[in-house]
Amino acid sequence: MTRWLMILGFLLLAVPAMSAEKPNILFVLTDDQGWWDVGMRGNKDLDTPVLDALSEESVDFSRFYAAPVCAPTRAGLMTGRYCFRTGLYNTRFGGDTLGLSEVTIAEQLKKVGYRTGCFGKWHLGKYAPYQPHHRGFDEFLGHYHGHIDKYDYPDQIVHNGKPVEARRYVTDLFTDAAIEFIETNQKQPWFCYLPFNAPHSPWVVGTSHDGQARGDLLINKYLKRGLELREARIYAMIDIIDQNVGRLLKRLDELKLTDNTVVLFMTDNGGVSRHFKAGLRANKGSIYEGGVRVPLFVRWPKHFPAGGRVEAQCSHVDLFPTFCELAGVPLPDDRKIDGMSLLPLLEAGSGQRHHKYVYHTWDRYFPNPNDRWAISDQRWKLACQIRRGETATEKNWQLFDLDADLAEKNNLADKHPEIVRRLRAEFLRWFDDVTDGVEYRPVPIPVGHTAEPLVEIQPSWAKWQGKNVTYVFRGYDWDTIEGWKEAGEHATWKLDVLRGGTYEVAISYGRSARGGGTLRLSVGDQTVECTPPTTPTADVFTRLDVGTLVLSKGPATLKAEVVTAHGTELLRLNRIFLRRVPK
Repeated sequence: MTRWLMILGFLLLAVPAMSAEKPNILFVLTDDQGWWDVGMRGNKDLDTPVLDALSEESVDFSRFYAAPVCAPTRAGLMTGRYCFRTGLYNTRFGGDTLGLSEVTIAEQLKKVGYRTGCFGKWHLGKYAPYQPHHRGFDEFLGHYHGHIDKYDYPDQIVHNGKPVEARRYVTDLFTDAAIEFIETNQKQPWFCYLPFNAPHSPWVVGTSHDGQARGDLLINKYLKRGLELREARIYAMIDIIDQNVGRLLKRLDELKLTDNTVVLFMTDNGGVSRHFKAGLRANKGSIYEGGVRVPLFVRWPKHFPAGGRVEAQCSHVDLFPTFCELAGVPLPDDRKIDGMSLLPLLEAGSGQRHHKYVYHTWDRYFPNPNDRWAISDQRWKLACQIRRGETATEKNWQLFDLDADLAEKNNLADKHPEIVRRLRAEFLRWFDDVTDGVEYRPVPIPVGHTAEPLVEIQPSWAKWQGKNVTYVFRGYDWDTIEGWKEAGEHATWKLDVLRGGTYEVAISYGRSARGGGTLRLSVGDQTVECTPPTTPTADVFTRLDVGTLVLSKGPATLKAEVVTAHGTELLRLNRIFLRRVPK
């Protein structure tokens, strides 16, 4: 009996010891902050003392790559797969939705006991069940869109699917939520994903009654250093990020969690600031180094050597397998994982080789292997970037020796045709692989999900037809379909009706007294018409209850169509709302 009690005691002691081996993971991601937007990259005009100190305590990846824009990077971070495999191909128009068959890192970590929280910008799906709290996150406070319009007292944020309003500057707010998540989840390992939406546009700080003093102070600090106003605003936003990372790290120290927490700091694509660029070419949205090279610092005291530096080219898709290895959870074995764990490089604190090739491409409307693309090995980079509307030829291809020409100024394509052929062939092989069998179009909008009884149908997800009708983007919640002037002009949306039944229909619109007419909304043979009253101007939106439609379960097409129109236009359509009527 004594022997069995000793064994039992050993096993009971072993359980918490095994649990303690799983580190907490704090992953801070910023939005549009460049590789050069930290003081330690030689930027003497920007104050980032916390990030500079963190880099000294971390392994610094000097050649780490993201996608040229935000949603594709986020898809890769969440899945370990290049975004085209996931069905995501855009940052708007419904193409910024992560396919439901994808497995997220949050879902993986929950398998081995992690609590998971996301605080900030999601940008991988607006509708249930694409929202983060349906994709493995226990807690979510943030927004679904690529940006929000108010940084002070934000009103475009949600908490676990429910719209909320808040006070405070949004970077402070998301940090507060992350700290409370950490404080209340210390009995098991946790994964805290903090994707700040700063310093994405609009570049504003301190616009509220109680926040303006700080904002003015920070902006003036950078104006006095000779920055233009646009740049001063961006730097002020980064300054606030740095302060909040400091608050996070201080709280980890106070809770005695520092030694068992892996801290990562990264940005989601190239920068938008232009005051100082550390010699890199171009900015966000480009396939040049300034558009895709981003900072990555990773700290884990006593495990990863402080001051380490990795020269190997690595990619955003590497974080998913890295987190899995840290947590001791196997990778999904039913799909291709493009990333490779960074753990060997992190433990060594150095490394010259990782990925043989890294790939970049960005075309907003459809994956394109010809117009804006790049591929690099450890030394050479082949790139092509043309303006929209132009047609690329081999004359547009540029070959750079990144070892000697980080600024990508000297095109060596004519001198090394064999390298050009090798890299182009490999890029095409990769592109064919990641796009094989994937259909790129907005996912059907789920209607009738039990967690989302009211669904907003957004203009950007529509297809519109007519010589006058057009889509106008003024921000994610302020976009419209306008110019409805002739009978028959229309817009359509693909729906996926999850539960059949009667649905109340409403629209958000603006209508000038100079226009007007009748609008018909229909799904199949179900129709309802309305004659919207005027609003103070066509840019003032109000909601109008239109009637009801009976929808059958399954695929459907929602159509908005001009019956009659007069004057300037029928209306400016801002939203359609469908709410299922309970039985």
